[in-house]
Amino acid sequence: MISRRIVLSLAAGLAASCLLGACGSSDGTGTAGAAAPVTPATSAPATPATSAPAATGSTGSGSGQSGTTAGVTAVAAQGVGSIVTDDQGLTLYRYDKDEPNPSKWTCSGACTKTWIPVIVQDSVRTTGVEKSLLGTVHRNGRTQLTLSGWPLYRYVGDTAAGQVNGQGKDGAWYAVTPSGQKSAATG
Repeated sequence: MISRRIVLSLAAGLAASCLLGACGSSDGTGTAGAAAPVTPATSAPATPATSAPAATGSTGSGSGQSGTTAGVTAVAAQGVGSIVTDDQGLTLYRYDKDEPNPSKWTCSGACTKTWIPVIVQDSVRTTGVEKSLLGTVHRNGRTQLTLSGWPLYRYVGDTAAGQVNGQGKDGAWYAVTPSGQKSAATG
């Protein structure tokens, strides 16, 4: 009688843990369960810095690229004109489905495996970009950099400084100009 209760208790516990495990699982594509919530926030000015060390870190995207930056720079890029890069020289992009006023990101789940949100810790150095145009938006407990209200991203296909492989992707992703506009030129 006691061994039957133990077996039934163990079976019930195993079934419960399987069900709970299934509730919290995701295939990482963003298609399981409900869509990730979009967290709109009012854009706040980024704190300018005069000499901050280059930040490193990982977004957990699996790309090996850092999602954190300590600086932005305006550069002239072949075929796209004047654009903004991070402190590693990688092109920064904006997404047409995001919103600038108030700043709101819509790229989540599997999207962030390809388009890596640009995360800032404290302050951001600028070269050729008006500091007053920089801001931030809250993103899952982190702070994403914005330019003229547009959340900024890196493209996983840009593996070296100066590349603009994400330009015009899906008709919605564009290298961002120093004023926060999308680069109209194609790469």
